[in-house]
Amino acid sequence: MNVISGGIVGGGVCVLDGGLATEVEARGVIIEGDPLWSARLLHSDPTLIEAVHLSFLEHDSDIITTASYQASVDGFIRHLGVTHDNALDLIGRSVTIAKQARDRFLKDSPNKTPLIAGSVGPYGACQADGSEYHGRYVDHMTREQLIDWHRPRVARLLDCGVDLLAFETIPSQKEGEVLMRLLGEFPTARAWLSFSCKDGVHCCYDDTFRDAVISCCSVSSQLVAVGVNCTEPGYVEGLLSSCSGCTDLPFIVYPNSGESWTRTEGWSGDCVRGFSSYLPKWVELGAHVIGGCCRVTPSDIKLLSDTLRTMKLSA
Repeated sequence: MNVISGGIVGGGVCVLDGGLATEVEARGVIIEGDPLWSARLLHSDPTLIEAVHLSFLEHDSDIITTASYQASVDGFIRHLGVTHDNALDLIGRSVTIAKQARDRFLKDSPNKTPLIAGSVGPYGACQADGSEYHGRYVDHMTREQLIDWHRPRVARLLDCGVDLLAFETIPSQKEGEVLMRLLGEFPTARAWLSFSCKDGVHCCYDDTFRDAVISCCSVSSQLVAVGVNCTEPGYVEGLLSSCSGCTDLPFIVYPNSGESWTRTEGWSGDCVRGFSSYLPKWVELGAHVIGGCCRVTPSDIKLLSDTLRTMKLSA
């Protein structure tokens, strides 16, 4: 069964969480510039990660994603000085923390059925050099090298019991295809795949979004959704429209706030809050899962949820 369209959504729209790192910094912990980003808190402050997950659940998120986006075995070894096994344990801890948050939430909301998605960011994210925003590292890495690098995190997240995997912020068709091949090594697993895009047509690496979607969907039958994240909200309509008729999968959409990020200056530019005016068109184009990425707060997610509820009531 498609755990999104057949399970939690039931024909409607599922609400994803927002920017975990954004909420961490809102609570006074500065992680900008940290090579491990929010993944460091798996080691230093797991209770804060749990509190952020709980906040998103309390603000109507149907799915929370683990704090493993920028977690990797070699990254933890390099920046924390831990062993290989300790690094895997930290990746597994991201699932444990999310489950603890869900358990706390269900004590007061027993009729809810939130899912936990294991976040799998691109190779570039864990290099902490901004390369996830262009993806050019795929030019000098083989597919086998990429698969070998991603495999330990994917295996540990699945072993620890995530409901599905979130392959997210993928900048290139090549890395997307690699992840679909890797997914095939775990035949009972399900996942979504979302690309980061630089305009209304192209992924960040410069592949067309349409070509990337068609190719990756042809590689794997284990996907439950495909779409776009960490992208300006204004680009989403064009991206989804470009894929009209090319897949039967539901779309997943979780843009950033509309600001741009550079390694030297951090976040800058205009901020788009709420996405409310965009939602009807995204739903019309087939978005079944909608949330937020960087700079999107629990309050933004609550507004998104309220807007979707109003749309459903008025339909």
